[in-house]
Amino acid sequence: MYFLSGWPKRLLCPLESLERPLHIQTDPQRTFFAVLSPSQLSIWYCRPSVLIVSYKELSKAAAQFGSYKQAEWRPDSTMIAVSTANGYVLFFEIPSARDKYLYEPVYPKGSPHLKGTPHYKEEQCAPSLNLEMKKVLDLQASITSLQSMLEDLLVATADGFLHLVHWDGMTNGRKAINLCTVPFSVDLQSSRAGSFLGFEGVYIRDMEYCATLDGFAVVFNDGRVGFITPMSSRFTAEQLHGVWAQDVVDGTCVAVNNKYRLMAFGCANGSVQVYTIDTTTGAMQFSHKLELTPKQYPDIWNKTGPVKLIRWSPDSCVVMVTWECGGLSLWSVFGAQLICTLGGDFAYQSDGAKKDPLKISSMTWGSEGYHLWVIDGNSSSNMKPGRNANSKAQQFGILQFQFIKSALTVNPCMSNQEQVLLQGEDRLYLNCGDATQAQSPRNTSAHSEHNHSRERGPFSDGSLDSQGLSTLLGHRHWHVVQIHSTYLESNWPIRFSAIDKLGQNVAVVGKFGFAHYSLLTKKWKLFGNITQEQNMMVTGGLAWWNDFIVLACYNLNDHQEELRIYLRTSNLDNAFAHITKVQADTLLLSVFRDIVILFRADCSICLYSIERRSEGLNPTASIQVLQEVSMSRYIPHPFLVVSVTLTSVRTETGITLKMPQQACEAESIMLNLAGQLIMLQRDRSGPQIRDKDNNPNQRKHLPFCAPVVLAQSVENVWTTCRINKQKRHLLEALWLSCGGAGMKVWLPLFPRDHRKPHSFLSRRIMLPFHINIYPLAVLFEDALVLGAVNDTVLYDCLYTQTSAREHLEVLFPFSIVERTSQIYLHHILRQLLVRNLGEQALLLAHSCATLPYFPHVLELMLHEVLEEEATSREPIPDPLLPTVAKFITEFPLFLQTVVHCARKTEYALWNYLFAAVGNPKDLFEECLMAQDLDTAASYLIILQNMEVPAVSRQHATLLFNTALEQGKWDLCRHMIRFLKAIGSGETETPPATPTTQEPSSSSGFEFFRHRSISLSQSAENLHSKFNLTKTLSMPSGPSGKRWSKDSDCAENMYIDMMLWRHARRLLEEIKLKDLGCFAAQLGFELIGWLCKERARAAHVEDFVLALKKLHKDFLWPFPVIPASSINSPFKNGKYKTAIGEQLLKSQSADTFVNMEMDTGVSNTPRSRSWLGTVSCSQRELDTVSSHGPHMQDAFLSPLLSKGDECSIGSATDLTETSSMVDGDWTMVDENFSSLSLTQSELEHLSLELASKGPHKSQVQLRYLLHIFMEAGCLDWCVVIGLILRESSVINQVFSIMQSSDIDGEICQNIKTGLHAVDKWASTDCPGYKPFLNIIKPQIQKLNEIVEEQVQPEAFQPVNPSKVPEQVNPRAEESRTSSSHGTNPQSDAGNSSASRHEEDKAKTEDEDSFQEGSYDCVVS
Repeated sequence: MYFLSGWPKRLLCPLESLERPLHIQTDPQRTFFAVLSPSQLSIWYCRPSVLIVSYKELSKAAAQFGSYKQAEWRPDSTMIAVSTANGYVLFFEIPSARDKYLYEPVYPKGSPHLKGTPHYKEEQCAPSLNLEMKKVLDLQASITSLQSMLEDLLVATADGFLHLVHWDGMTNGRKAINLCTVPFSVDLQSSRAGSFLGFEGVYIRDMEYCATLDGFAVVFNDGRVGFITPMSSRFTAEQLHGVWAQDVVDGTCVAVNNKYRLMAFGCANGSVQVYTIDTTTGAMQFSHKLELTPKQYPDIWNKTGPVKLIRWSPDSCVVMVTWECGGLSLWSVFGAQLICTLGGDFAYQSDGAKKDPLKISSMTWGSEGYHLWVIDGNSSSNMKPGRNANSKAQQFGILQFQFIKSALTVNPCMSNQEQVLLQGEDRLYLNCGDATQAQSPRNTSAHSEHNHSRERGPFSDGSLDSQGLSTLLGHRHWHVVQIHSTYLESNWPIRFSAIDKLGQNVAVVGKFGFAHYSLLTKKWKLFGNITQEQNMMVTGGLAWWNDFIVLACYNLNDHQEELRIYLRTSNLDNAFAHITKVQADTLLLSVFRDIVILFRADCSICLYSIERRSEGLNPTASIQVLQEVSMSRYIPHPFLVVSVTLTSVRTETGITLKMPQQACEAESIMLNLAGQLIMLQRDRSGPQIRDKDNNPNQRKHLPFCAPVVLAQSVENVWTTCRINKQKRHLLEALWLSCGGAGMKVWLPLFPRDHRKPHSFLSRRIMLPFHINIYPLAVLFEDALVLGAVNDTVLYDCLYTQTSAREHLEVLFPFSIVERTSQIYLHHILRQLLVRNLGEQALLLAHSCATLPYFPHVLELMLHEVLEEEATSREPIPDPLLPTVAKFITEFPLFLQTVVHCARKTEYALWNYLFAAVGNPKDLFEECLMAQDLDTAASYLIILQNMEVPAVSRQHATLLFNTALEQGKWDLCRHMIRFLKAIGSGETETPPATPTTQEPSSSSGFEFFRHRSISLSQSAENLHSKFNLTKTLSMPSGPSGKRWSKDSDCAENMYIDMMLWRHARRLLEEIKLKDLGCFAAQLGFELIGWLCKERARAAHVEDFVLALKKLHKDFLWPFPVIPASSINSPFKNGKYKTAIGEQLLKSQSADTFVNMEMDTGVSNTPRSRSWLGTVSCSQRELDTVSSHGPHMQDAFLSPLLSKGDECSIGSATDLTETSSMVDGDWTMVDENFSSLSLTQSELEHLSLELASKGPHKSQVQLRYLLHIFMEAGCLDWCVVIGLILRESSVINQVFSIMQSSDIDGEICQNIKTGLHAVDKWASTDCPGYKPFLNIIKPQIQKLNEIVEEQVQPEAFQPVNPSKVPEQVNPRAEESRTSSSHGTNPQSDAGNSSASRHEEDKAKTEDEDSFQEGSYDCVVS
């Protein structure tokens, strides 16, 4: 509603006199305000805040009258009455000196301000006024209260009299009424002889006149409160009658709200009791209470002292309350607290020291509620005459607080919009984050994530994540539009503002005329003819209809009420407006679809139809009257109507099934009458034959039924005219804001599947719910309430202690307004479940299940019910938790919802929760079955707290094994920690959610990034290592240290067994890539383990199968042979062209390829000439080949990976996206001329390039080769050597076999394996033949070795140190891990972003390495 803005300002007084001010009062028009000091009356102008005139009492008269106490303005602002301490009333007249101005604005030269505009000077400058004392009235008793009542002045005195004084003929019009003669009763129906006050010393302490109730709210000196009403127009004691409020005995002050007919009585206990008058009995009826709660203000809630002052805002929407001990609090009309300065930054300095609260001796609201003028009791008493002797302008004790308010306060027709619009005195605050997004109007609601807290530029490019209005939630910052200064100068203050449906245009109304602004063009449009602007005064508000602005105004020239429609796109001029004359003053205006609804001062409602006419250049809108409804029977005073809207809401939802076309019609009128929501429905009880007529206008004239009261204490009503079949519950509902009572929704109940509704079920239901923000707009489809909230920032550290008293920046924090939003769906679902409407709750929930925060809704509902019921002191007869649990099981998110809720509540409530939702062990198993491992991990933590360690270990093992199989490395790491924690009896449990400290789970072997792996150990070197089995371990990442710690712990052994089992399975299934990822991610001691498994799991059974698997796993293409050599008899082993050998062996080709890889330039369009050669050679090969299917199997089927960026295929598959090499192809083209290669060399070169796999795979294969070499698994080294086609690797393996006493079985296995590969290559994959021919000599040597070996010796253990290694494997591992030279731990820590792995092992390798400087040399 209302929000504080910025710092308060302090007024400077130009006068020498240093009397401290004690009372402040604005005039009825809020243009001037009067300030009283003990012997001085000053009149100030509001904007700019300048002193106009001051009257100083002479010392002799001052002694006679006593000091000034209170001031009251005459309703036409021509006189002021001032009461004094000695019982005098002084009447001052304020004659205005015509056309004289004290201050004039000075503009720079050449500024466009026109001096000749009408009313120009009055608006811009403070007029010159005089103060003359006209009359002195001596009442001979001290005066307690002054109150202006129409043409009379009411004065209450301490001798128990009430004086009625005429402003004009004061002498003869004076009447005095003795309060003891006024009868008082509980209500007006009691006998006329009510009890009189009866006490001697009773007098009125404070009173205020209420025009709409026609009477006075009074507070007596003994604390009782009442309401005095004249029974007839004659104001005499016999004609007055009073009613008591029975419950109040400590009243201190009173303020009345005319619009809502409320009387707010301040009490000595610090609360404010708000009463209204019951219209039937005339009794005082308690409405609500304004009080601080101990929950929000634990330090101060009962220490505020009595209420000192209460002031309603000019628009009657908020009330300001202050207490004796100080402080300000702002409340909405029905008790929602908006601001309180007794807590937070208002009460404490940035260092935590408590501030003195601001003590207020008097306050009054400024024009339109943008300002609150306050007399600061602290600073005025601190003023010492000698302090500011040098400076002329005195620090005056008047503060001006500035507010911005919601447009709903003055223009309630804005409630059918989904934007939040706030208006300040010179600017507008909008929550439409982006005007371009609104280009696509909202019919299907798309959703974005609501939690971006970053600020978007007001108009970023249109590429937002959603076209729906949900983007309005994107950030917490406002879009601020400064109102055009030319318009403001002559038309301050801004009275109304409105925004269109799409949030692209805003219009504002000041004193005269109006102006509008487009957020797309960022331009204002003002009237070209200023006379036209100054001749219209908008009375009933304004609204947008498509591209038109609809407003109700008074034409000052013709003295005529009018309804006008202006087109936004044309110039702002009456020539382009459509003007309709209206009979009576329009008080409220609203638009529903194509109908304009006016509420007029004669209490009638008029409906107009509006349609667009495109005639000529500019389209116009025409209007015609549809229907008039008189409401004078139901409305006591037209001013009491807060809002009037047309809606399609009605009670009988059955009709929508029979005649769906009527669902969108204007079905009913909603009228907020002083907080009572009244509904007038169309009367369909009469004959419905007219519906079938051809004339569509006939149907619209259906009369309205008698009004029905829907709700009490209503501040705002929201409804929409959109239709959405999926979300009928939300869109056909009516939303009410009820102040301190929270919100209510009037929800339609639909029969399921068009069945006949139950007769006992009502068609709609009113559900109340509480929210934590003040609602300003409702997003219907998104199930969200938008609001705004005051926030504060302290700047007191900027000032030193000495000057602290001077600066308001120290006394007050800087106030800002932030946007906020809240979900309400869980409240509604819960209310439906409480009322046994589970079927309706399900329908509603399913319609909203696509919302991004729907899981959060379910979790909130479960959490709130659990907290309430589990912590309740009394037993609950009908608990709701089982119902809520059953409801949540209807949704797939059930398991996550329960575990998230459990982990956010304290352990003591878990038993109660799981008694309702089910055993956590069963829920854990359900998660495993549903493959939802992360949720299962959360359940594990619950099991660990609720079950014995054996149970949680058993479940943790299950989860660990599943996570290993699915390659979820982060989870595996957490499970290892978890299992260790259980084993060592640690109570603290690690979080089962990934933390950023872990190495990234982008499953490659990360630690070899930017690291050079040199495999150039000599054969002897390796041989000695091999014999002593001093394997080099490869500790990886943060877990590397862990393996050498607690080596004797049984728990570690238990974990190792599981890891070994998994590694064995991966090796047996020939999943080398997964094995590498597994070892790298979990810091598994691969080398040490392979040494032990050399003859078992690390033994290659089938070389051909292994080769094929590696090709597939690493996306490595099968080799192809050049076309020129197709006819050569390669099967006889004679294929050895010089070029072939040279290219395959020479390092130059390798370095060329490496150079190609290391240039990190992106691919550019490349020459097609030699690519063509490759593909044609491939085609020739196809035609010649006799082994069609096999050949295609071997090197024609492209081996694509689902998510890999470079999809690898055979040579024919070489397109831009499937290049084998990440590099710049143009480089090859540039080098062609300088290389001057022959055709056959070119073919070989291209084939060499084509037969290499991705760079990443090459690095991974070399790493694995290094590991296997270290571990002595020579058969695997041979397989990897074959796939890399590097004879140096094979040579190295053979030299080891020759120079060391190798197990004969390994030699035999390698020999048979190579023969099998040779045989397979001959039939299925000729591309391998050239390489096999190159290594033929080595193979023959191998045969000799195998034959030479003596069989028995082959099985003897080579080295006695092997035996202890088998017994205690961990001792050796810890030794090797610590002795490892190049510990890559630091490298592994580089990637701190960890993410969950979703895919299975095959696609684990996406972006595992960033292409960096890999330097892998195999010599």
